[in-house]
Amino acid sequence: MTDWTGGCLCGAVRYRLLSEPFDAGWCHCRTCQLNSGSPAMAFASVKAGDLKIEQGADALGRVESSSFGHRRFCTQCGTPLYMSVNHQPETIDFSIATLDEPARLAPGFHIFYASRIPWAEPGDALPRHDRFRPDTRGLEGTEPPDAT
Repeated sequence: MTDWTGGCLCGAVRYRLLSEPFDAGWCHCRTCQLNSGSPAMAFASVKAGDLKIEQGADALGRVESSSFGHRRFCTQCGTPLYMSVNHQPETIDFSIATLDEPARLAPGFHIFYASRIPWAEPGDALPRHDRFRPDTRGLEGTEPPDAT
């Protein structure tokens, strides 16, 4: 495996992935829009425990971003770094743009496409899902982000 490393804007937080990332995609939900300040957020997953903070653990903030998940960010510069969701405790999702080499990992789908901002139409042919992907595990009892 080639090293996968990343961090925040100011350099306070640095991390290393201990396994290959998978399930890279774009999320257009309102929560990701607000968290990233962009029309969508590119994310990918690794096995829980395989995103290791190597520097700046004391600079990590936490926010409950929904009834089923929380996000971690740098308290020094605000960079959104990763999130965990209750319905998939075996994985962690991280912001692809925080990788040192984000071009190495291209998204393969769009989720919460029904929540997209109309003037931000992607120019790709990737699969689009109005909400979660149909094969998303463990959604019973969750409340997905508002699609408005």
